[in-house]
Amino acid sequence: MCGMNIVVVKSDEQGNIDPVDFKAKVEENSENLAALMVTYPSTYGVFEEGIKEICATIHEHGGQVYMDGANMNAQVGICRPGDIGADVCHLNLHKTFCIPHGGGGPGVGPIGLAKQLAPFAPGHVLVPECAPADTQTGAVAGAPWGSASILPISWMYNKMMGGDGLKEATEAAILSANYMATRLDGPYEVLYTGTNGRCAHEFILDVRGFKASCGIEATHIAKRLQDYSFHAPTMSWPVTNTLMIEPTESESKVELDRFVDALLAIREEIRGVEQGLLDAESNVLTNAPHSMEVIANDDWEFPYSRNSAAYPMPILRERKFWPSVGKLDDVYGDRNVVCTCPPLESWVR
Repeated sequence: MCGMNIVVVKSDEQGNIDPVDFKAKVEENSENLAALMVTYPSTYGVFEEGIKEICATIHEHGGQVYMDGANMNAQVGICRPGDIGADVCHLNLHKTFCIPHGGGGPGVGPIGLAKQLAPFAPGHVLVPECAPADTQTGAVAGAPWGSASILPISWMYNKMMGGDGLKEATEAAILSANYMATRLDGPYEVLYTGTNGRCAHEFILDVRGFKASCGIEATHIAKRLQDYSFHAPTMSWPVTNTLMIEPTESESKVELDRFVDALLAIREEIRGVEQGLLDAESNVLTNAPHSMEVIANDDWEFPYSRNSAAYPMPILRERKFWPSVGKLDDVYGDRNVVCTCPPLESWVR
């Protein structure tokens, strides 16, 4: 990437950077070490307790630290990337600063630089005041100040929230994640936590054991959540066949409990498959989601009731969001492309 070689550093059993492997890789590549890219808190949902020492080690060997700001939702008002040791930090506006996170972004946002990197900040020939006076770099985008449609939203959010409000949002995001993790730990396994047993603003549910016990995987749970009127959380990332839950500060306790209750109910459905009470091949999980068309169809071929398929919790009779389609074959369409283009002959006039 950019003419550089990428060196992967291992993680330990707690989800932290493995200190032994990290130091060995740093020393091995000391003469050519350019930078470390690190996410804080980590995508595993834990605050990297040795993050300052990690940054200091990189600096001792002449490198710079690039901190991914995707998880600023757990930092704002509490700590600062610069104090931790970051030389560059991209502050993603999605999630933390009021921009939606759907569809992979938008990942637009300001990039903070340490003083020594100011000469390398992007400039603009028509708007020189958008960059430090001593910048030596040209424009990287046509719009010198970034997206005029997205950035004002975050600006208004920051102005209305104020410093105290932004800090409270961070605290609420961390509290919400830990509340949910505490309720779910036991019926499910929370994959990574810090030394005090807590997570940051997100956590990972490890559901890999269900594949061995009854054939149920993360994709089945994700699709079954649609029957409970929920869109699934991040699935199979950063760990395959897991669910990563990131509530942010936006949801009320009522909504958090509703989501947790749904997952606990699904755990009991999984237990029914494990105990042989539900058919291992055809059950409410393997056939999920159940659309209104499926439920209302005269033909019902499943070995369970329509009620258990569509209304697994009483509250769903009062408020339910119906999935628009039934079960699809996951990534089959991505791996088996079918061309729907008309033949060239159809363009001949």
